[in-house]
This record gives sequence, C-alpha cells and structure tokens, in this order.
Amino acid sequence: MVAHLVRAVALTAAALLTAGAATGCGSGSGSGSTGGGDTSPAPATATSTAPRGGHDDGEQPALPAALTGQQLDWKRCAAPRKAAGGAARAPGGDWQCATLTAPLDYRRPGGGTIGIALIRSKATDGDRRVGSLLFNFGGPGGSGVAGLPGAAPAFDTLHSRYDLVSFDPRGVAESSAVVCQDDKQAEASFRLDSTPDTPAEEKAYLDDSAAFGAGCARRSGKVLPYVGTSSAARDMDLIRHVLGDKKLNYFGFSYGTELGGTYAHLFPENVGRMALDAVVDPSADFVRHARNQALGFQRALENYFRSTGTTAEAGTARVVRLLDRLDKEQLTTGTGRPLTQSLAVTGIIAPLYGEDGWPALTKALREAENGDGTALLTLAESYNDRDSDGRYGTAHHAQRAISCADAKGRVSGERVRAVHLADFRKVSPVFGPYLAWDLAGWCASWPVDGEHETPEVGAEGAAPVLVIGGKGDPATPYEGSLRMVEELGRGVGVQITYEGEGHGAYLTANGCIAHAVDPYFLDGKVPADGTTCAA
Repeated sequence: MVAHLVRAVALTAAALLTAGAATGCGSGSGSGSTGGGDTSPAPATATSTAPRGGHDDGEQPALPAALTGQQLDWKRCAAPRKAAGGAARAPGGDWQCATLTAPLDYRRPGGGTIGIALIRSKATDGDRRVGSLLFNFGGPGGSGVAGLPGAAPAFDTLHSRYDLVSFDPRGVAESSAVVCQDDKQAEASFRLDSTPDTPAEEKAYLDDSAAFGAGCARRSGKVLPYVGTSSAARDMDLIRHVLGDKKLNYFGFSYGTELGGTYAHLFPENVGRMALDAVVDPSADFVRHARNQALGFQRALENYFRSTGTTAEAGTARVVRLLDRLDKEQLTTGTGRPLTQSLAVTGIIAPLYGEDGWPALTKALREAENGDGTALLTLAESYNDRDSDGRYGTAHHAQRAISCADAKGRVSGERVRAVHLADFRKVSPVFGPYLAWDLAGWCASWPVDGEHETPEVGAEGAAPVLVIGGKGDPATPYEGSLRMVEELGRGVGVQITYEGEGHGAYLTANGCIAHAVDPYFLDGKVPADGTTCAA
C-alpha cells in the first residue's frame, strides 16, 4: 500500500548518510547576531523549568515530582529488538541507553505511564560542553535509538560540545511500539492494487485499510489514543528537564520538523538552539500534504530524467507506460516473487530521495522494461522494511498511527473518485493516482479521532529557529520551509535555502550548510535570514 510509503516519509539515517558532498554559499539579508538563549545545563530538579504540558489546549496539570525528579539509569545499549528480522546490532562504543517514564496521558499525569527509550553519547570535549542535542530523524515512526549511532559521524563537529541524544517517540520501536498486523498480513497489504480500477479492487483496498486500523486497536489499543505529535513534544520537554538542560537544543529532520515546530509552539520559552531540515509544510491539511508530496516526487522524477538527457515529458510517459503494463500483468523477478504495479511505484520512489540513488533507478527501469522486475522489487522491499526471510518492521505501523492521531482528515473512496483523482493525476501522472487513493486508504477507518486540521507551530517569543528547505526535496517540497518560517512568527524562523537535490540538506555534507548551522549550535551565531547554499 502506498499509504505506508509516502504519507510522511522517514528521513532515515542510512538515507541521509548516502548523500554526496557539495559546497557553495550565498547570503540574503539579515544579521549574524547571537541567539538561542541560555543553553547551559541546569540541575534536574522538580523546580527547574519543570514541564507542565504546554498551552495549545489550555494550561495542563503540572507533572508529579516522581516524573520530573526521576534519575535515568544509563547502561550499555542492547541491540534494538523491533528491527525487521531482529538483525540490528548493539551500537557498542560509548553509547548508553535508558528509559524515561512519561505520562501516558498528559491531561492526567498522575495516571498510567509509558516508557520512552533514549540513547546518548557524551560530548567528546567535556570541558567545553554546551548541553544535550536531541535529534528526530523523521517518520513519523523512525527509531532514534536505532538511527542515531549510524548518523553520528556526520555530527562530529557538534558532538565535540554536545551530548548527542535521540529517542523512540511513543508508539515507536522500543517505546511501546504500535503493532497492527503480522508479516503475512503485511505481505498481502503491500501487494494490493493501490489504484483500484474496479469496484472489486476498490473494496479490497478499503477493506484492507479498515482491517489495518482494527488490528491496531486490537493489538495496541492502550497506547493508540496517546501517540500523537503533541504528546511526543511534551515528552521532549520532559526529556530536556530530566537531562538537566534549561533550554531544549534540537535538530529535527522531515517529520522531525513538525515535531520541533509543535514543541516550539507548546514551549516557546524553552526553545534553545533548534534547526529544522527538510521541512513539512505546517499549513497543509491532510489532502494538501498528499498533494504536496505528489508534486515533490514528480519534480524529483523530472529532474532525474533531465540528468539523463531525457525530457521531463518523455520520461514521465515512459514510466506511465511501464506502470500501465504492470497493472495488466506482473513481472517476474529473480526472487520468485512477482513485481506488482504498486511495488514498482515504491521501487521508483526509493531512489528519488537523493541523486546518489539515480543510477540504481536507471538500472531498475531498464531491466523492468526488458521484462525483469528484480531490481525494482529489491528497492521496494528495502523501502518497505522487509528482510530476506519475509519479516517486516513495524515503523510503518507507527507512522500511520501517529499520522492519524494527528490529522482530522477523513476522505471516502467516493470523494477520491469525484474530487481528488483527476487533480492529483494532473499534478503527477506517476505518483498522483497513488497518493489520491491513499487519502481514502490511510485514516478513513481509523479507530482514533485526529487532533487537528493542521499543526500549530506559532512560537512568538521563542529564540531563533533555523529552517532549512531544499529546492529539490521530493518528500517535503521547498515551499513548506517558507510556510514554516511564516507560521513560526516574526523574528523566530530563519530561512536557509539549499539549491540541491534530495530529502534534507545538512547531511549532504554541504560546506555552506555546515557553515550556517554549526556555529549556530556551537556559539549561538545566527546566520543571515535568507542564506542560500548552492549544491
């Protein structure tokens, strides 16, 4: 099902680290003033900026001292248990893991609790330590505990003065993972026709969606109402407090930008130094978010074809012909498992996340056109978190649970056919139909109501927040960064533009981006608003 793929795609550490290096920089207007507020550590006591839960829906009860005064029991990390196939290894080195106890429901902080898994590596230059730097790499549904050790080399400069810290948001991996279906059911879901052409195909697609939601309620009903982004943001403030930081220093990627914006809205006075990279458009509702992604992936596909000397129109037509062919007859593969139309779309999406994936797309398309679907299927199965033994990870379960807990959008199949399908197909003949049907397949039968039409990120009075948007970002189009700056409020959002391809800028090792971001985190030097970095 495409719904598991591109609703709010995780910017995984592995994907980030494969991006190529580039340099070049230009600046817009603005000052290089120092900002970020007081980032020095504070003692972890119940009276030190103790979190109360924010003000989006009224002042919430103060947390009990048992939570705000807890001491984390840091130990050597074990191998993550929730990876597909159980193949993940313990990170070793100086990585430490602990579990934070947080309220299950922040409106009733004295009631049930949930464990939030944490990982950290202490600053390498302890004498010059600024504090903790918390990361979220996207999703929703991405595991920070599993992802940060692999990504850490890209943050060596920041690691010198920060403890690098990440976490599994509630409902993800080690933090009471949401589980909705078994491997056999996941296999059947991913092989369904995600652009139904007949009443029977439409019924099968929508029935599967309803079954997925029912499975979530049956297997994870206790946590399902409490996995939304606003609760995760409150967890971040409790993490900040228990770690002993007066302000939250934070680096969020992809969905992590929505999480960071939500935190800034709830706790503007606690924002320290914050950077948001590959920005989710906070002004986009459920439908427009999907439409934005159709536009972003179509742009990336066209840029890919131009790089091969093919026009955008000719390249798009070529892919549409292949997908139409697959709609009628699946392709054989070297694995013995056929390539379906829906899996082919996934296989095309995966290498569009960065230019480093383009050669793999060239090979996969050429082989598929010659009757061999192996390469496209391999790309799709890696993206779907399926291992060689047919076991699936659960990140896409958490992704959907968090998304549907957040968004109020509920769209029927009838409305997709009558209103959205033609519009989405016009935006992208390749990805539009899948994302249009995804509107009906994603949350329509979800057992928990959504919280909002669009997330609240207004953060008047917060310290400056860096907002990094990429002109060639396929999953979170550039325009979203402009809207994030606008909605954060005057004097808060600081726009940085990356003119290259790919989902995210900082981990491309672009020297200009690093020059803007690193001094900000290390010394509080805010780059000029409007800074532009060439690829």
